Order: sequence, then C-alpha cells, then structure tokens
Amino acid sequence: MTADIQSLASLEFIPYIDCEGKLPESVPGKIGVYGIFDSDKLLQFVGYSRDIYLSLKQHLVRQTQSCYWLKVQTIDRPNRTLLESIRESWIAENGSLPPGNADGGKEWNDPIDTKTVMTAEEVASYAGIVADEIAKDKLLKNVARRVENEIFAQLKARGVTEEIRFNPKLKTSGLLDLK
Repeated sequence: MTADIQSLASLEFIPYIDCEGKLPESVPGKIGVYGIFDSDKLLQFVGYSRDIYLSLKQHLVRQTQSCYWLKVQTIDRPNRTLLESIRESWIAENGSLPPGNADGGKEWNDPIDTKTVMTAEEVASYAGIVADEIAKDKLLKNVARRVENEIFAQLKARGVTEEIRFNPKLKTSGLLDLK
C-alpha cells in the first residue's frame, strides 16, 4: 500500500485561491487527501474527503487566514484505509501534528459556533432572555449574521469570488455551516 502514498515533499504547492478568486479547478468531485498551508507554507491541516472541493470551501470559511497553499493527492475510488494511511504518512513526514489536526480539529471540521464569539453585550442580552425561545433564536441569528458578515469581509479582502452560502436554518442555533 505504501507505493500508493506520495510524499508530501514530492507534491507541488497549489494556490488555495487562484488569480480569479476561485478554488483550484482540478479538485471538484475528486476523492483524496489534502494538506493546507498558511501564507508561510507551514502545514496547518491534513484532511481527506470524498469531494475535496467541498471540504476546501468549508475550511476556507472556517479558517480563512490559514488557507493559502495546498498539496493534494487524489485517488480513483473511496478507500478509507488508504486515505487515512496517506494522511498519517504526511503528518509523520511533517514531524509534528499540524495545529488543525490537534484537539480533534473542531475549528477546521465543525460548523462555526458563533456563541463562542459573542460580544459582552450579546452575552448579557442572551443571559437576560429567560423563557422566550423565539427571542433567543432571534438574538443567535443576529450574532450569526454578524459573524457571517465578518467572514465575508475577510474573504473579500483575500479576493475570493467563489460563491459562499451559509445554511440559513442553522443560524437560529448560532451555527454557521455551508449549504
């Protein structure tokens, strides 16, 4: 099986966002392993996916400032054992666990929980709402919208033109995840 694993060092760096503000054209619908690097080309996260493009889009909105470069190895058919072997090989080759793979990688893999970035005023308002679930949902939706706008501003500053759409149903729970 090791013959199927390309070393991380042997792969070319690919810009995360091309000159037109889009994700790489070579990855939509592809199965494989990917390494995400910051602007200094330091490895931040190693993941695998049945659709690399969708995963990269999720990581971009969750960790905008850590997504500058990629290395990708694709495979023809889903094979979890092979994908995990490639990921583990790349992490070992890196010499240390990338920050995004530490502690379960929640900030890279899970929906954005906007409750963790509420302002002091928002926290006080939320705590003051005792029995009114509709008011709590409305407040959480407003917090989610604020955080969403901050993400859109960061993406715009990076020159991203890729269509990004968050799931509106999750906002009342204070969560942001792509639709």
